Amino acid sequence: MNMKRKIQFMLLRLQMRRRHRRRSRGYEIDMCNGPLFGKILIFAVPLMLSGMLQLFFNAADIIVVGQFVGHTALAAVGSTGSLINLLVNVFVGLSVGTNVLVARYYGARDAKHLHETVHTSVLTSVLSGTALIVIGLILAEPLLTLMGTPDDVLDQAALYMRIYFVGMPASMLYNFGVAILRAVGDTKRPLYFLFISGIVNVILNLVLVLVFHLGVAGVAIATVTSQVISAVLVALCLIKTDAPYRLELKKLRIHKSKLLEIIKIGLPAGMQGAVFSISNVLIQSSINSFGSTVMAGSTAASNIENFVYTAMNALYQTALSFTGQNVGGGKYKRIGKIMRICVLDVTAIGILLGGGAYLCGSTLLSIYTSDPQVIQYGLERMMFVCLPYFLCGIMDTLVGSLRGMGYSIMPMIVSLTGACALRIVWIMTIFQMNPTLSTLFLSYPVSWFVTALAHFICYLIVHHRFMKKHAAEMAEEQA
Repeated sequence: MNMKRKIQFMLLRLQMRRRHRRRSRGYEIDMCNGPLFGKILIFAVPLMLSGMLQLFFNAADIIVVGQFVGHTALAAVGSTGSLINLLVNVFVGLSVGTNVLVARYYGARDAKHLHETVHTSVLTSVLSGTALIVIGLILAEPLLTLMGTPDDVLDQAALYMRIYFVGMPASMLYNFGVAILRAVGDTKRPLYFLFISGIVNVILNLVLVLVFHLGVAGVAIATVTSQVISAVLVALCLIKTDAPYRLELKKLRIHKSKLLEIIKIGLPAGMQGAVFSISNVLIQSSINSFGSTVMAGSTAASNIENFVYTAMNALYQTALSFTGQNVGGGKYKRIGKIMRICVLDVTAIGILLGGGAYLCGSTLLSIYTSDPQVIQYGLERMMFVCLPYFLCGIMDTLVGSLRGMGYSIMPMIVSLTGACALRIVWIMTIFQMNPTLSTLFLSYPVSWFVTALAHFICYLIVHHRFMKKHAAEMAEEQA
């Protein structure tokens, strides 16, 4: 049966290549053969640029409201981030399942299951986004109130969230569609799509805020519009391709077996992200208790930190996709090398970008606000987050390797225990004994170090199992 699927896949590929040879630009990457270092860089750099470009355009929301509306609006937009992530991360996490399965079936040359996974994923994304509209509209204000959002910020924050969640179907479609493209090695076209949608976002931000004076509503509308554009571009890319992962709208349906596999891998990742968000919501609630000026400083600093995190997260995605394809192709010996290259790369990126961001902190923060108090509070946060940020990168990259091997529950449990639970305990104990911003922000590097160490131990155990499995398969073939 396996040989039949391989033949089917190869014939389909040959047929499609004849039709799109002239248009092909080498978007896909063969992750299962040849040197790894160069291919990892070719894959990771566009992914890194895509993430940072997306953040740059998202930061336009913060910059526009901070410079042209005021620090209250800045606090309103910024205070929603952790709560939005809490509500969205479970569904976005499912795209991790899509990434792993598509990479596995693509590496195994399994055309039938690849087709089923793509169509199940796309329909799941639209349904998930529709559910999020309802959740966001109903829960926005109650949850913001529960977080202790100040009265002078609450109304604007709730308005921003309600408009933002209207764009969830597009956001989910984009996330799942890009997961498909990443799984086959295509990180270039998502970069082009983000550039187009991001330019639209910036232009609309300026027009809606400066010309029409819509404030936080204006930046929310601009964000939703850009999400729709990027989703349409990704969908058209999948529809128009002649590759085996082609999307055919008439064949959209939920394949139960594929949905269950996506959930099996993606749900633990989503739950992990959600619980992480709970710990971040608690931290944000603690920040809120210091007032809107501290909130604004933390918001500006967080946006700068996100650029560093996104650059590092590209290596998480790289480890996930490369490991997934090599598992599907039975190339177990390459898995360890993939992990080592990705961890070394993410460490270097974290140290260089994190340290650079802190050293240039005052200049960078002044882009968001001219208030010296806001800048000072932002610098305090960056000292505790940016300098040790490479620990977070190592932690996530190890998780990518584990999930690429099909282990999703294990890293979820470790992350929930080592990072989330530790942060919650920290806030409930150490922070209560010494309720300062420094004590609060120290919870980040402590939790990263503990969790990264635990993930490394888990990786060694899982990798050993894989190598034993590979040896057993080789012995069986020789017999």
